Parts: sequence; structure tokens; C-alpha cells
Amino acid sequence: MGKKLGYVFGAVFVLVGLLGFISNPIVGAMGYFHTDLVHNLIHLIIGIVLLVGASKGEMMSVKTIKIVGIIYLVLAVVGFFQLGASGNEGNLLGIAGSNSADNWLHLVLGVVMFAIATVVGKKSMSAPMSQM
Repeated sequence: MGKKLGYVFGAVFVLVGLLGFISNPIVGAMGYFHTDLVHNLIHLIIGIVLLVGASKGEMMSVKTIKIVGIIYLVLAVVGFFQLGASGNEGNLLGIAGSNSADNWLHLVLGVVMFAIATVVGKKSMSAPMSQM
């Protein structure tokens, strides 16, 4: 299950990263979720890291998802303190364009990814090796 989730999360991040380079109302410089070149590249890199983690096996995929979840939780907290929850746009950590919608999405992604990795990791640890 962890490998499948790693591939799904990885593919979604790669697609979102690519979508940020195409003018659209969802992701991009003028999108609901504000991104810039660096932010799009970060999505691509995270997607690739998740795909590589999934290709390395069940436990590596779960660890990768959990680490990315933790990173997104930290980014959400930093974003809320740095940019506020009022919709301000700015550069998250002085690196990547971000706004309030990004902060909330980072929080949700962080919670979901960390929780899923924790649950799937516990199930994988208790499952017989033949099921991995």
C-alpha cells in the first residue's frame, strides 16, 4: 500500500509542478495557489523524490511520505507566521512564492501524508514479509 501511495503522491506532485508552468486559474503566478518558477521546481523535485522512494520498496516509500509530510507541516507553520492567514502573498522562506491558500494546502498535505504514512507504516510492520 505504501508503494502505491508513494507513486500516487509522486505523480500528483509532478503533475502539479508541470501545471504551474502552464497559465491556469489553479496553480501559478496568477492562480488560486500562488507559485513561481522555484515553487514549481520544488513540486517537481518532491514528486521525483516520492517516486524514487516508492521504487525502493514499501518501507522506503512510507518513510519518504512521512518525511515529506513533516516538511509540509513545517512549511505550513512557517507560512502562517511569515505570511499570515489573511491571504498575503510573498516568498515563503524568501525562496518560493506562496499565499494563504498555499499555507492551508501545506497544512492539509502535511497532516494527511504524515497520518497516512504512520498508519500504513504500522500495518506494513505487522504484515508478513510475503505481503510486502
